[in-house]
Amino acid sequence: MQIGFVGLGRMGGNMVHRILRDSEHEVVAFDPSADAVSTAEGHGASGAASLEELVSKLSAPRIVWLMVPAGKITEDSITQLRPLLEAGDTIVDGGNTNWHDDQRRAGELDQVGIHYVDVGTSGGVWGLEVGYCMMVGGHQESVDRLAPILDVLAPPDGWRHFGDAGAGHFVKMVHNGVEYGLMQAYAEGFEIMHKSEFPIDLKEVSGLWNRGSVVRSWLCELAERAFEEEGNDLAGLQGYVDDSGEGRWTIVDGIDLDVPTPVITAALYARFYSRGEGDFTAKVLAALRIQFGGHAVEKTT
Repeated sequence: MQIGFVGLGRMGGNMVHRILRDSEHEVVAFDPSADAVSTAEGHGASGAASLEELVSKLSAPRIVWLMVPAGKITEDSITQLRPLLEAGDTIVDGGNTNWHDDQRRAGELDQVGIHYVDVGTSGGVWGLEVGYCMMVGGHQESVDRLAPILDVLAPPDGWRHFGDAGAGHFVKMVHNGVEYGLMQAYAEGFEIMHKSEFPIDLKEVSGLWNRGSVVRSWLCELAERAFEEEGNDLAGLQGYVDDSGEGRWTIVDGIDLDVPTPVITAALYARFYSRGEGDFTAKVLAALRIQFGGHAVEKTT
């Protein structure tokens, strides 16, 4: 089977590598970085210097998989691909797109006969070796056609079709919201142990918890790895935690569906505070304590 792949970063490049390493599929690969294209060619891909060249190298009906940042870059890529493709071709978005955008794009592309499939992809940099968990949305016909590629990218039994366009990214959105809460719970627990009076080795704790404990998980395995690489104090890291949007979207959809999400919301807010986005709030609190009680506070000067 032949597929075009746009976006050869940490995820996309490894996905192309996995497709070509373990199958007889053909990949035509494009990225703005010539070095990334060259790396893909080293794994057996046919490189392209533009979207036009990529499409020209694909046989109809074509499948083009986008693995680029969500938002404007994805939108621009689809806008550029649309006049290059024909009825019966398929665009696959494997990034972290908002599911509302999937529904809109699918409707627009349906008007010209182009199919649209959204694939929420989880696995990070480890997916090359262990496979990617993939959550899929789109018409059944389009998903069936893509299935041989999904079978190679996923571990055994590692992908599911959840409904029409948007369903895959909806499930992936909730997945990432849950991930926020799990990560925050681990982080808080490890800090309590780090500040305790006991000389607790956090690498040993995370390793032990993965041996029969009810909180064992891949995230806990990664915590063990992090403490081994960075040390018990994680001294080489800054406590700045970004968010890519899915946690926010999960909370908004929870509100729309009247579902309380206190854990996911608190985890998102903790990320805000890690970036200093609550600093002025803390200053106001300090100012009020001075005003109503004359309490001692720390000042910058």
